[in-house]
Amino acid sequence: MGGCFSKPKPVELKIEVVLPEKERGKEELSASGKGSPRAYQGNGTARHFHAEERLAAPHPYPSTQDCVEAAVCHIKDLENGQMREVELGWGKVLLVKDNGELHALGHKCPHYGAPLVKGVLSRGHVRCPWHGACFNISTGDLEDFPGLDSLHKFQVKIEKEKVYVRASKQALQLQRRTKVMATCISPSAGHSGSTNVLIVGAGAAGLVCAETLRQEGFSDRIVLCTLDRHLPYDRPKLSKSLDTQPEHLALRPKEFFRAHGIEVLTEAQVVTVDVRNKKAVFKDGFKLEYSKLLLAPGSSPKTLSCKGKDVENVFTIRTPEDANRVVRLARGRNAVVVGAGFLGMEVAAYLTEKAHSVSVVELEETPFRRLLGERVGRALMKMFENNWVKFYMQTEVSELRAQEGKLKEVVLKSSKVVRADVCVVGIGAVPATGFLRQSGIGLDSRGFIPVNKMMQTNIPGVFAAGDAVTFPLGWRNNRKVNIPHWQMAHAQGRVAAQNMLAQEAEISTVPYLWTSMFGKSLRYAGYGEGFDDVIIQGDLDELKFVAFYTKGDEVISVASMNYDPIVSKVAEVLASGRTIRKREVE
Repeated sequence: MGGCFSKPKPVELKIEVVLPEKERGKEELSASGKGSPRAYQGNGTARHFHAEERLAAPHPYPSTQDCVEAAVCHIKDLENGQMREVELGWGKVLLVKDNGELHALGHKCPHYGAPLVKGVLSRGHVRCPWHGACFNISTGDLEDFPGLDSLHKFQVKIEKEKVYVRASKQALQLQRRTKVMATCISPSAGHSGSTNVLIVGAGAAGLVCAETLRQEGFSDRIVLCTLDRHLPYDRPKLSKSLDTQPEHLALRPKEFFRAHGIEVLTEAQVVTVDVRNKKAVFKDGFKLEYSKLLLAPGSSPKTLSCKGKDVENVFTIRTPEDANRVVRLARGRNAVVVGAGFLGMEVAAYLTEKAHSVSVVELEETPFRRLLGERVGRALMKMFENNWVKFYMQTEVSELRAQEGKLKEVVLKSSKVVRADVCVVGIGAVPATGFLRQSGIGLDSRGFIPVNKMMQTNIPGVFAAGDAVTFPLGWRNNRKVNIPHWQMAHAQGRVAAQNMLAQEAEISTVPYLWTSMFGKSLRYAGYGEGFDDVIIQGDLDELKFVAFYTKGDEVISVASMNYDPIVSKVAEVLASGRTIRKREVE
């Protein structure tokens, strides 16, 4: 077991990775903008998209008046492999020197606004230091997730050994660029009974699938259906900021879906899928034929099965309305959270400034034990205890007691009775795939949808992505895994869309997740299930550390607090195909 040092030492990980020849070939093909034609069979009509027919990007500078140009540094100020933020008056730009060439890009990650200058530059892209999104430095395009938008790319020139950057004032202020999308040429007439692409589920996977289809030139009908009453929203924020209003969580405004011909059916539940006739049947009896289908139904939260489980004011956080109501009920009163995973701990942290008391009930010895190990779990538990959160560990709820139908006490199997006016249950989830049981679409013993690396199910033309799937994780020897996290859902949605268009894409992203509690962020990359040792550098007591999770001689995941950009650096190494050995981090 690695030692814990009073002062953090720099973690040396070389990320200069030589690409195999076949990968170089792929990059060259992509960079040239040429590729083999892509065909999509839609309702019996083949639609072809050739390389020379790619959608033209809008001119980056609408008018001379919209532009600003300035000398930002001397040519010798930036070494190869370095990045620097430079000021243009109307905003900042990220200046990058890579392989002897200069590039100027937007300086903030469009996802949550992280400063990219603190990220990782490698293999022709910059990786965000907060959540691992990757942007191509030659184009600004988003290459890996999370997030939906790309970066603006600005002009660079050198005169008399000075570096000049020319940029759009509007682009400098926006700091994000939505890729050009095709226009739908076959919109529905009312609620037409057929669509080219049906997407069940409007979370990250479903939305990214729809957007990717449009970005790749697909111009036929796309229907996105969701159980939610809202358009796609940033679900991870629900448990981190419970009183955020739904309109502030929206990933895209209503006008976006209208402009790009993506039809969203809200409060629409698919109850059966007829794969032989390519038809989905909705709860209200509406039937919709499809040519291609993406299943991204997500998961359903587990609920308590104890006595009194149906009393009022017991919640699972599934919608903005759930989260908002929990905050209202908890204000100045007693809150109990059941489950010390990500959702439970985020809710507990948020409620400490709202509720009179916050208690956490957990079956394990420490929070996050299975993911982060006992030592990191105890350090995080101490942080919560310092913020007046009371823990009841290694026990379960045996009864929920009510007064006039509303929750008043939580009784534990340890016989302890905890006062409670509101209870949030975060004890895991199950895949929301019950409607597929008689469909012929393969489900495993736990209800997950097995897919291959192309996100294909056992039924031709039917794809699946997101929390409800198991898939082969390439860099873990194609082990079949379920990774129910936001970033992975984005990546799977894109791969599904690409393969609807016969592009033969494969899922290859490195899992990356994060949480935020008491103003501190914990980042995690990799897949650490089955780790047998944890090597910690830094100071756990000060919550400034990096923890490497190893199995045998190999680092399989990493977690950190206040140690950026180490998690993004490790993610970059793993994404390159290089194995990190235990001795490199000891």
